[in-house]
Amino acid sequence: MSIPQPLKNLLRWFLLSVIAVPAVLLLLLYRSDIPLEKLEPKYFSAESRWLNVGDARMHIRIRGHGPAVMLIHGSFSSLHTWNEWEEILSREFTTVSMDLPGHGLTGPSPSAQYSTDAYAELLFALADSLSIDHFSVAGNSMGGQVAWTMALQQPERIGRLVLIDAAGFWSAAPTKDAKKSSRPWIFRILGNQVLANMLVKCTPRFLFRMNLEQVYAKPSLITEELIDRYYDLILREGNRAATVQRLQQRATSRITDLATLNIPTLIIWGEKDAWIPVAHGEQFHQIISGSILETQPDSGHIPMEEDPEITANLTLDFLKNRMGN
Repeated sequence: MSIPQPLKNLLRWFLLSVIAVPAVLLLLLYRSDIPLEKLEPKYFSAESRWLNVGDARMHIRIRGHGPAVMLIHGSFSSLHTWNEWEEILSREFTTVSMDLPGHGLTGPSPSAQYSTDAYAELLFALADSLSIDHFSVAGNSMGGQVAWTMALQQPERIGRLVLIDAAGFWSAAPTKDAKKSSRPWIFRILGNQVLANMLVKCTPRFLFRMNLEQVYAKPSLITEELIDRYYDLILREGNRAATVQRLQQRATSRITDLATLNIPTLIIWGEKDAWIPVAHGEQFHQIISGSILETQPDSGHIPMEEDPEITANLTLDFLKNRMGN
């Protein structure tokens, strides 16, 4: 039985639409990488410098005078997340912030090493390059996991440890204030190889607005300038591909070793964190003997951006030994 011509035409148009519509969508969503030379004038500040550390050419920023404190950003972020903290801490300390490989202006690592352990080792090498033997370290989210990994790797070099909504505990139950109890959608997407490969080339700006709306508890603080910064720097040449590689690299968890840690530790947590609920902060507090837990009732996942003055002054008091041990 032959197929009537009208039905053939209908099938032909249907098949064409199945192919054409996704192709058009991909074309509309395609975003090319931004070369470093276009981003550097906008995001390289007066205190910025380039430093070769291992095989990485790192964008770092050093401010102030006094004892050193290293500030480590989280996933999809950059050293600019510490802008307000640096203003306060640099009055009495030397702040050292950096764009980790695969982030910010630094861009991808030639060796493609993005695990927590690799980052920790790189930051000790950075300290060596700056002739800093002993220092304190503060980190947010992924950067918090790097910070406590450093404290386990070379505890004799770390004076004080500050964990801000740090990663590491994955089994804690979410609190009622968490917007989502499941793994953040951006990580679930990047965990799918097909979707991850698409996002390397198709990264619409609205995804970063959505991302910030999830990690910020105060939507009024999300400005177009803030979205531009996060978006521009993920489009830095090589960063998207590096992000996919980074999320495929896993270090052996040493979380239980934190029970042996003997370093004064301050834990700061946003009570409205939708990515890593405050229950995780309580677990860090329980496992790290003598630690101090300070929660921020109106903050989300990055309280140093949402409540910079409060959190920076808490940290300043802690570093100056005015709170805790």
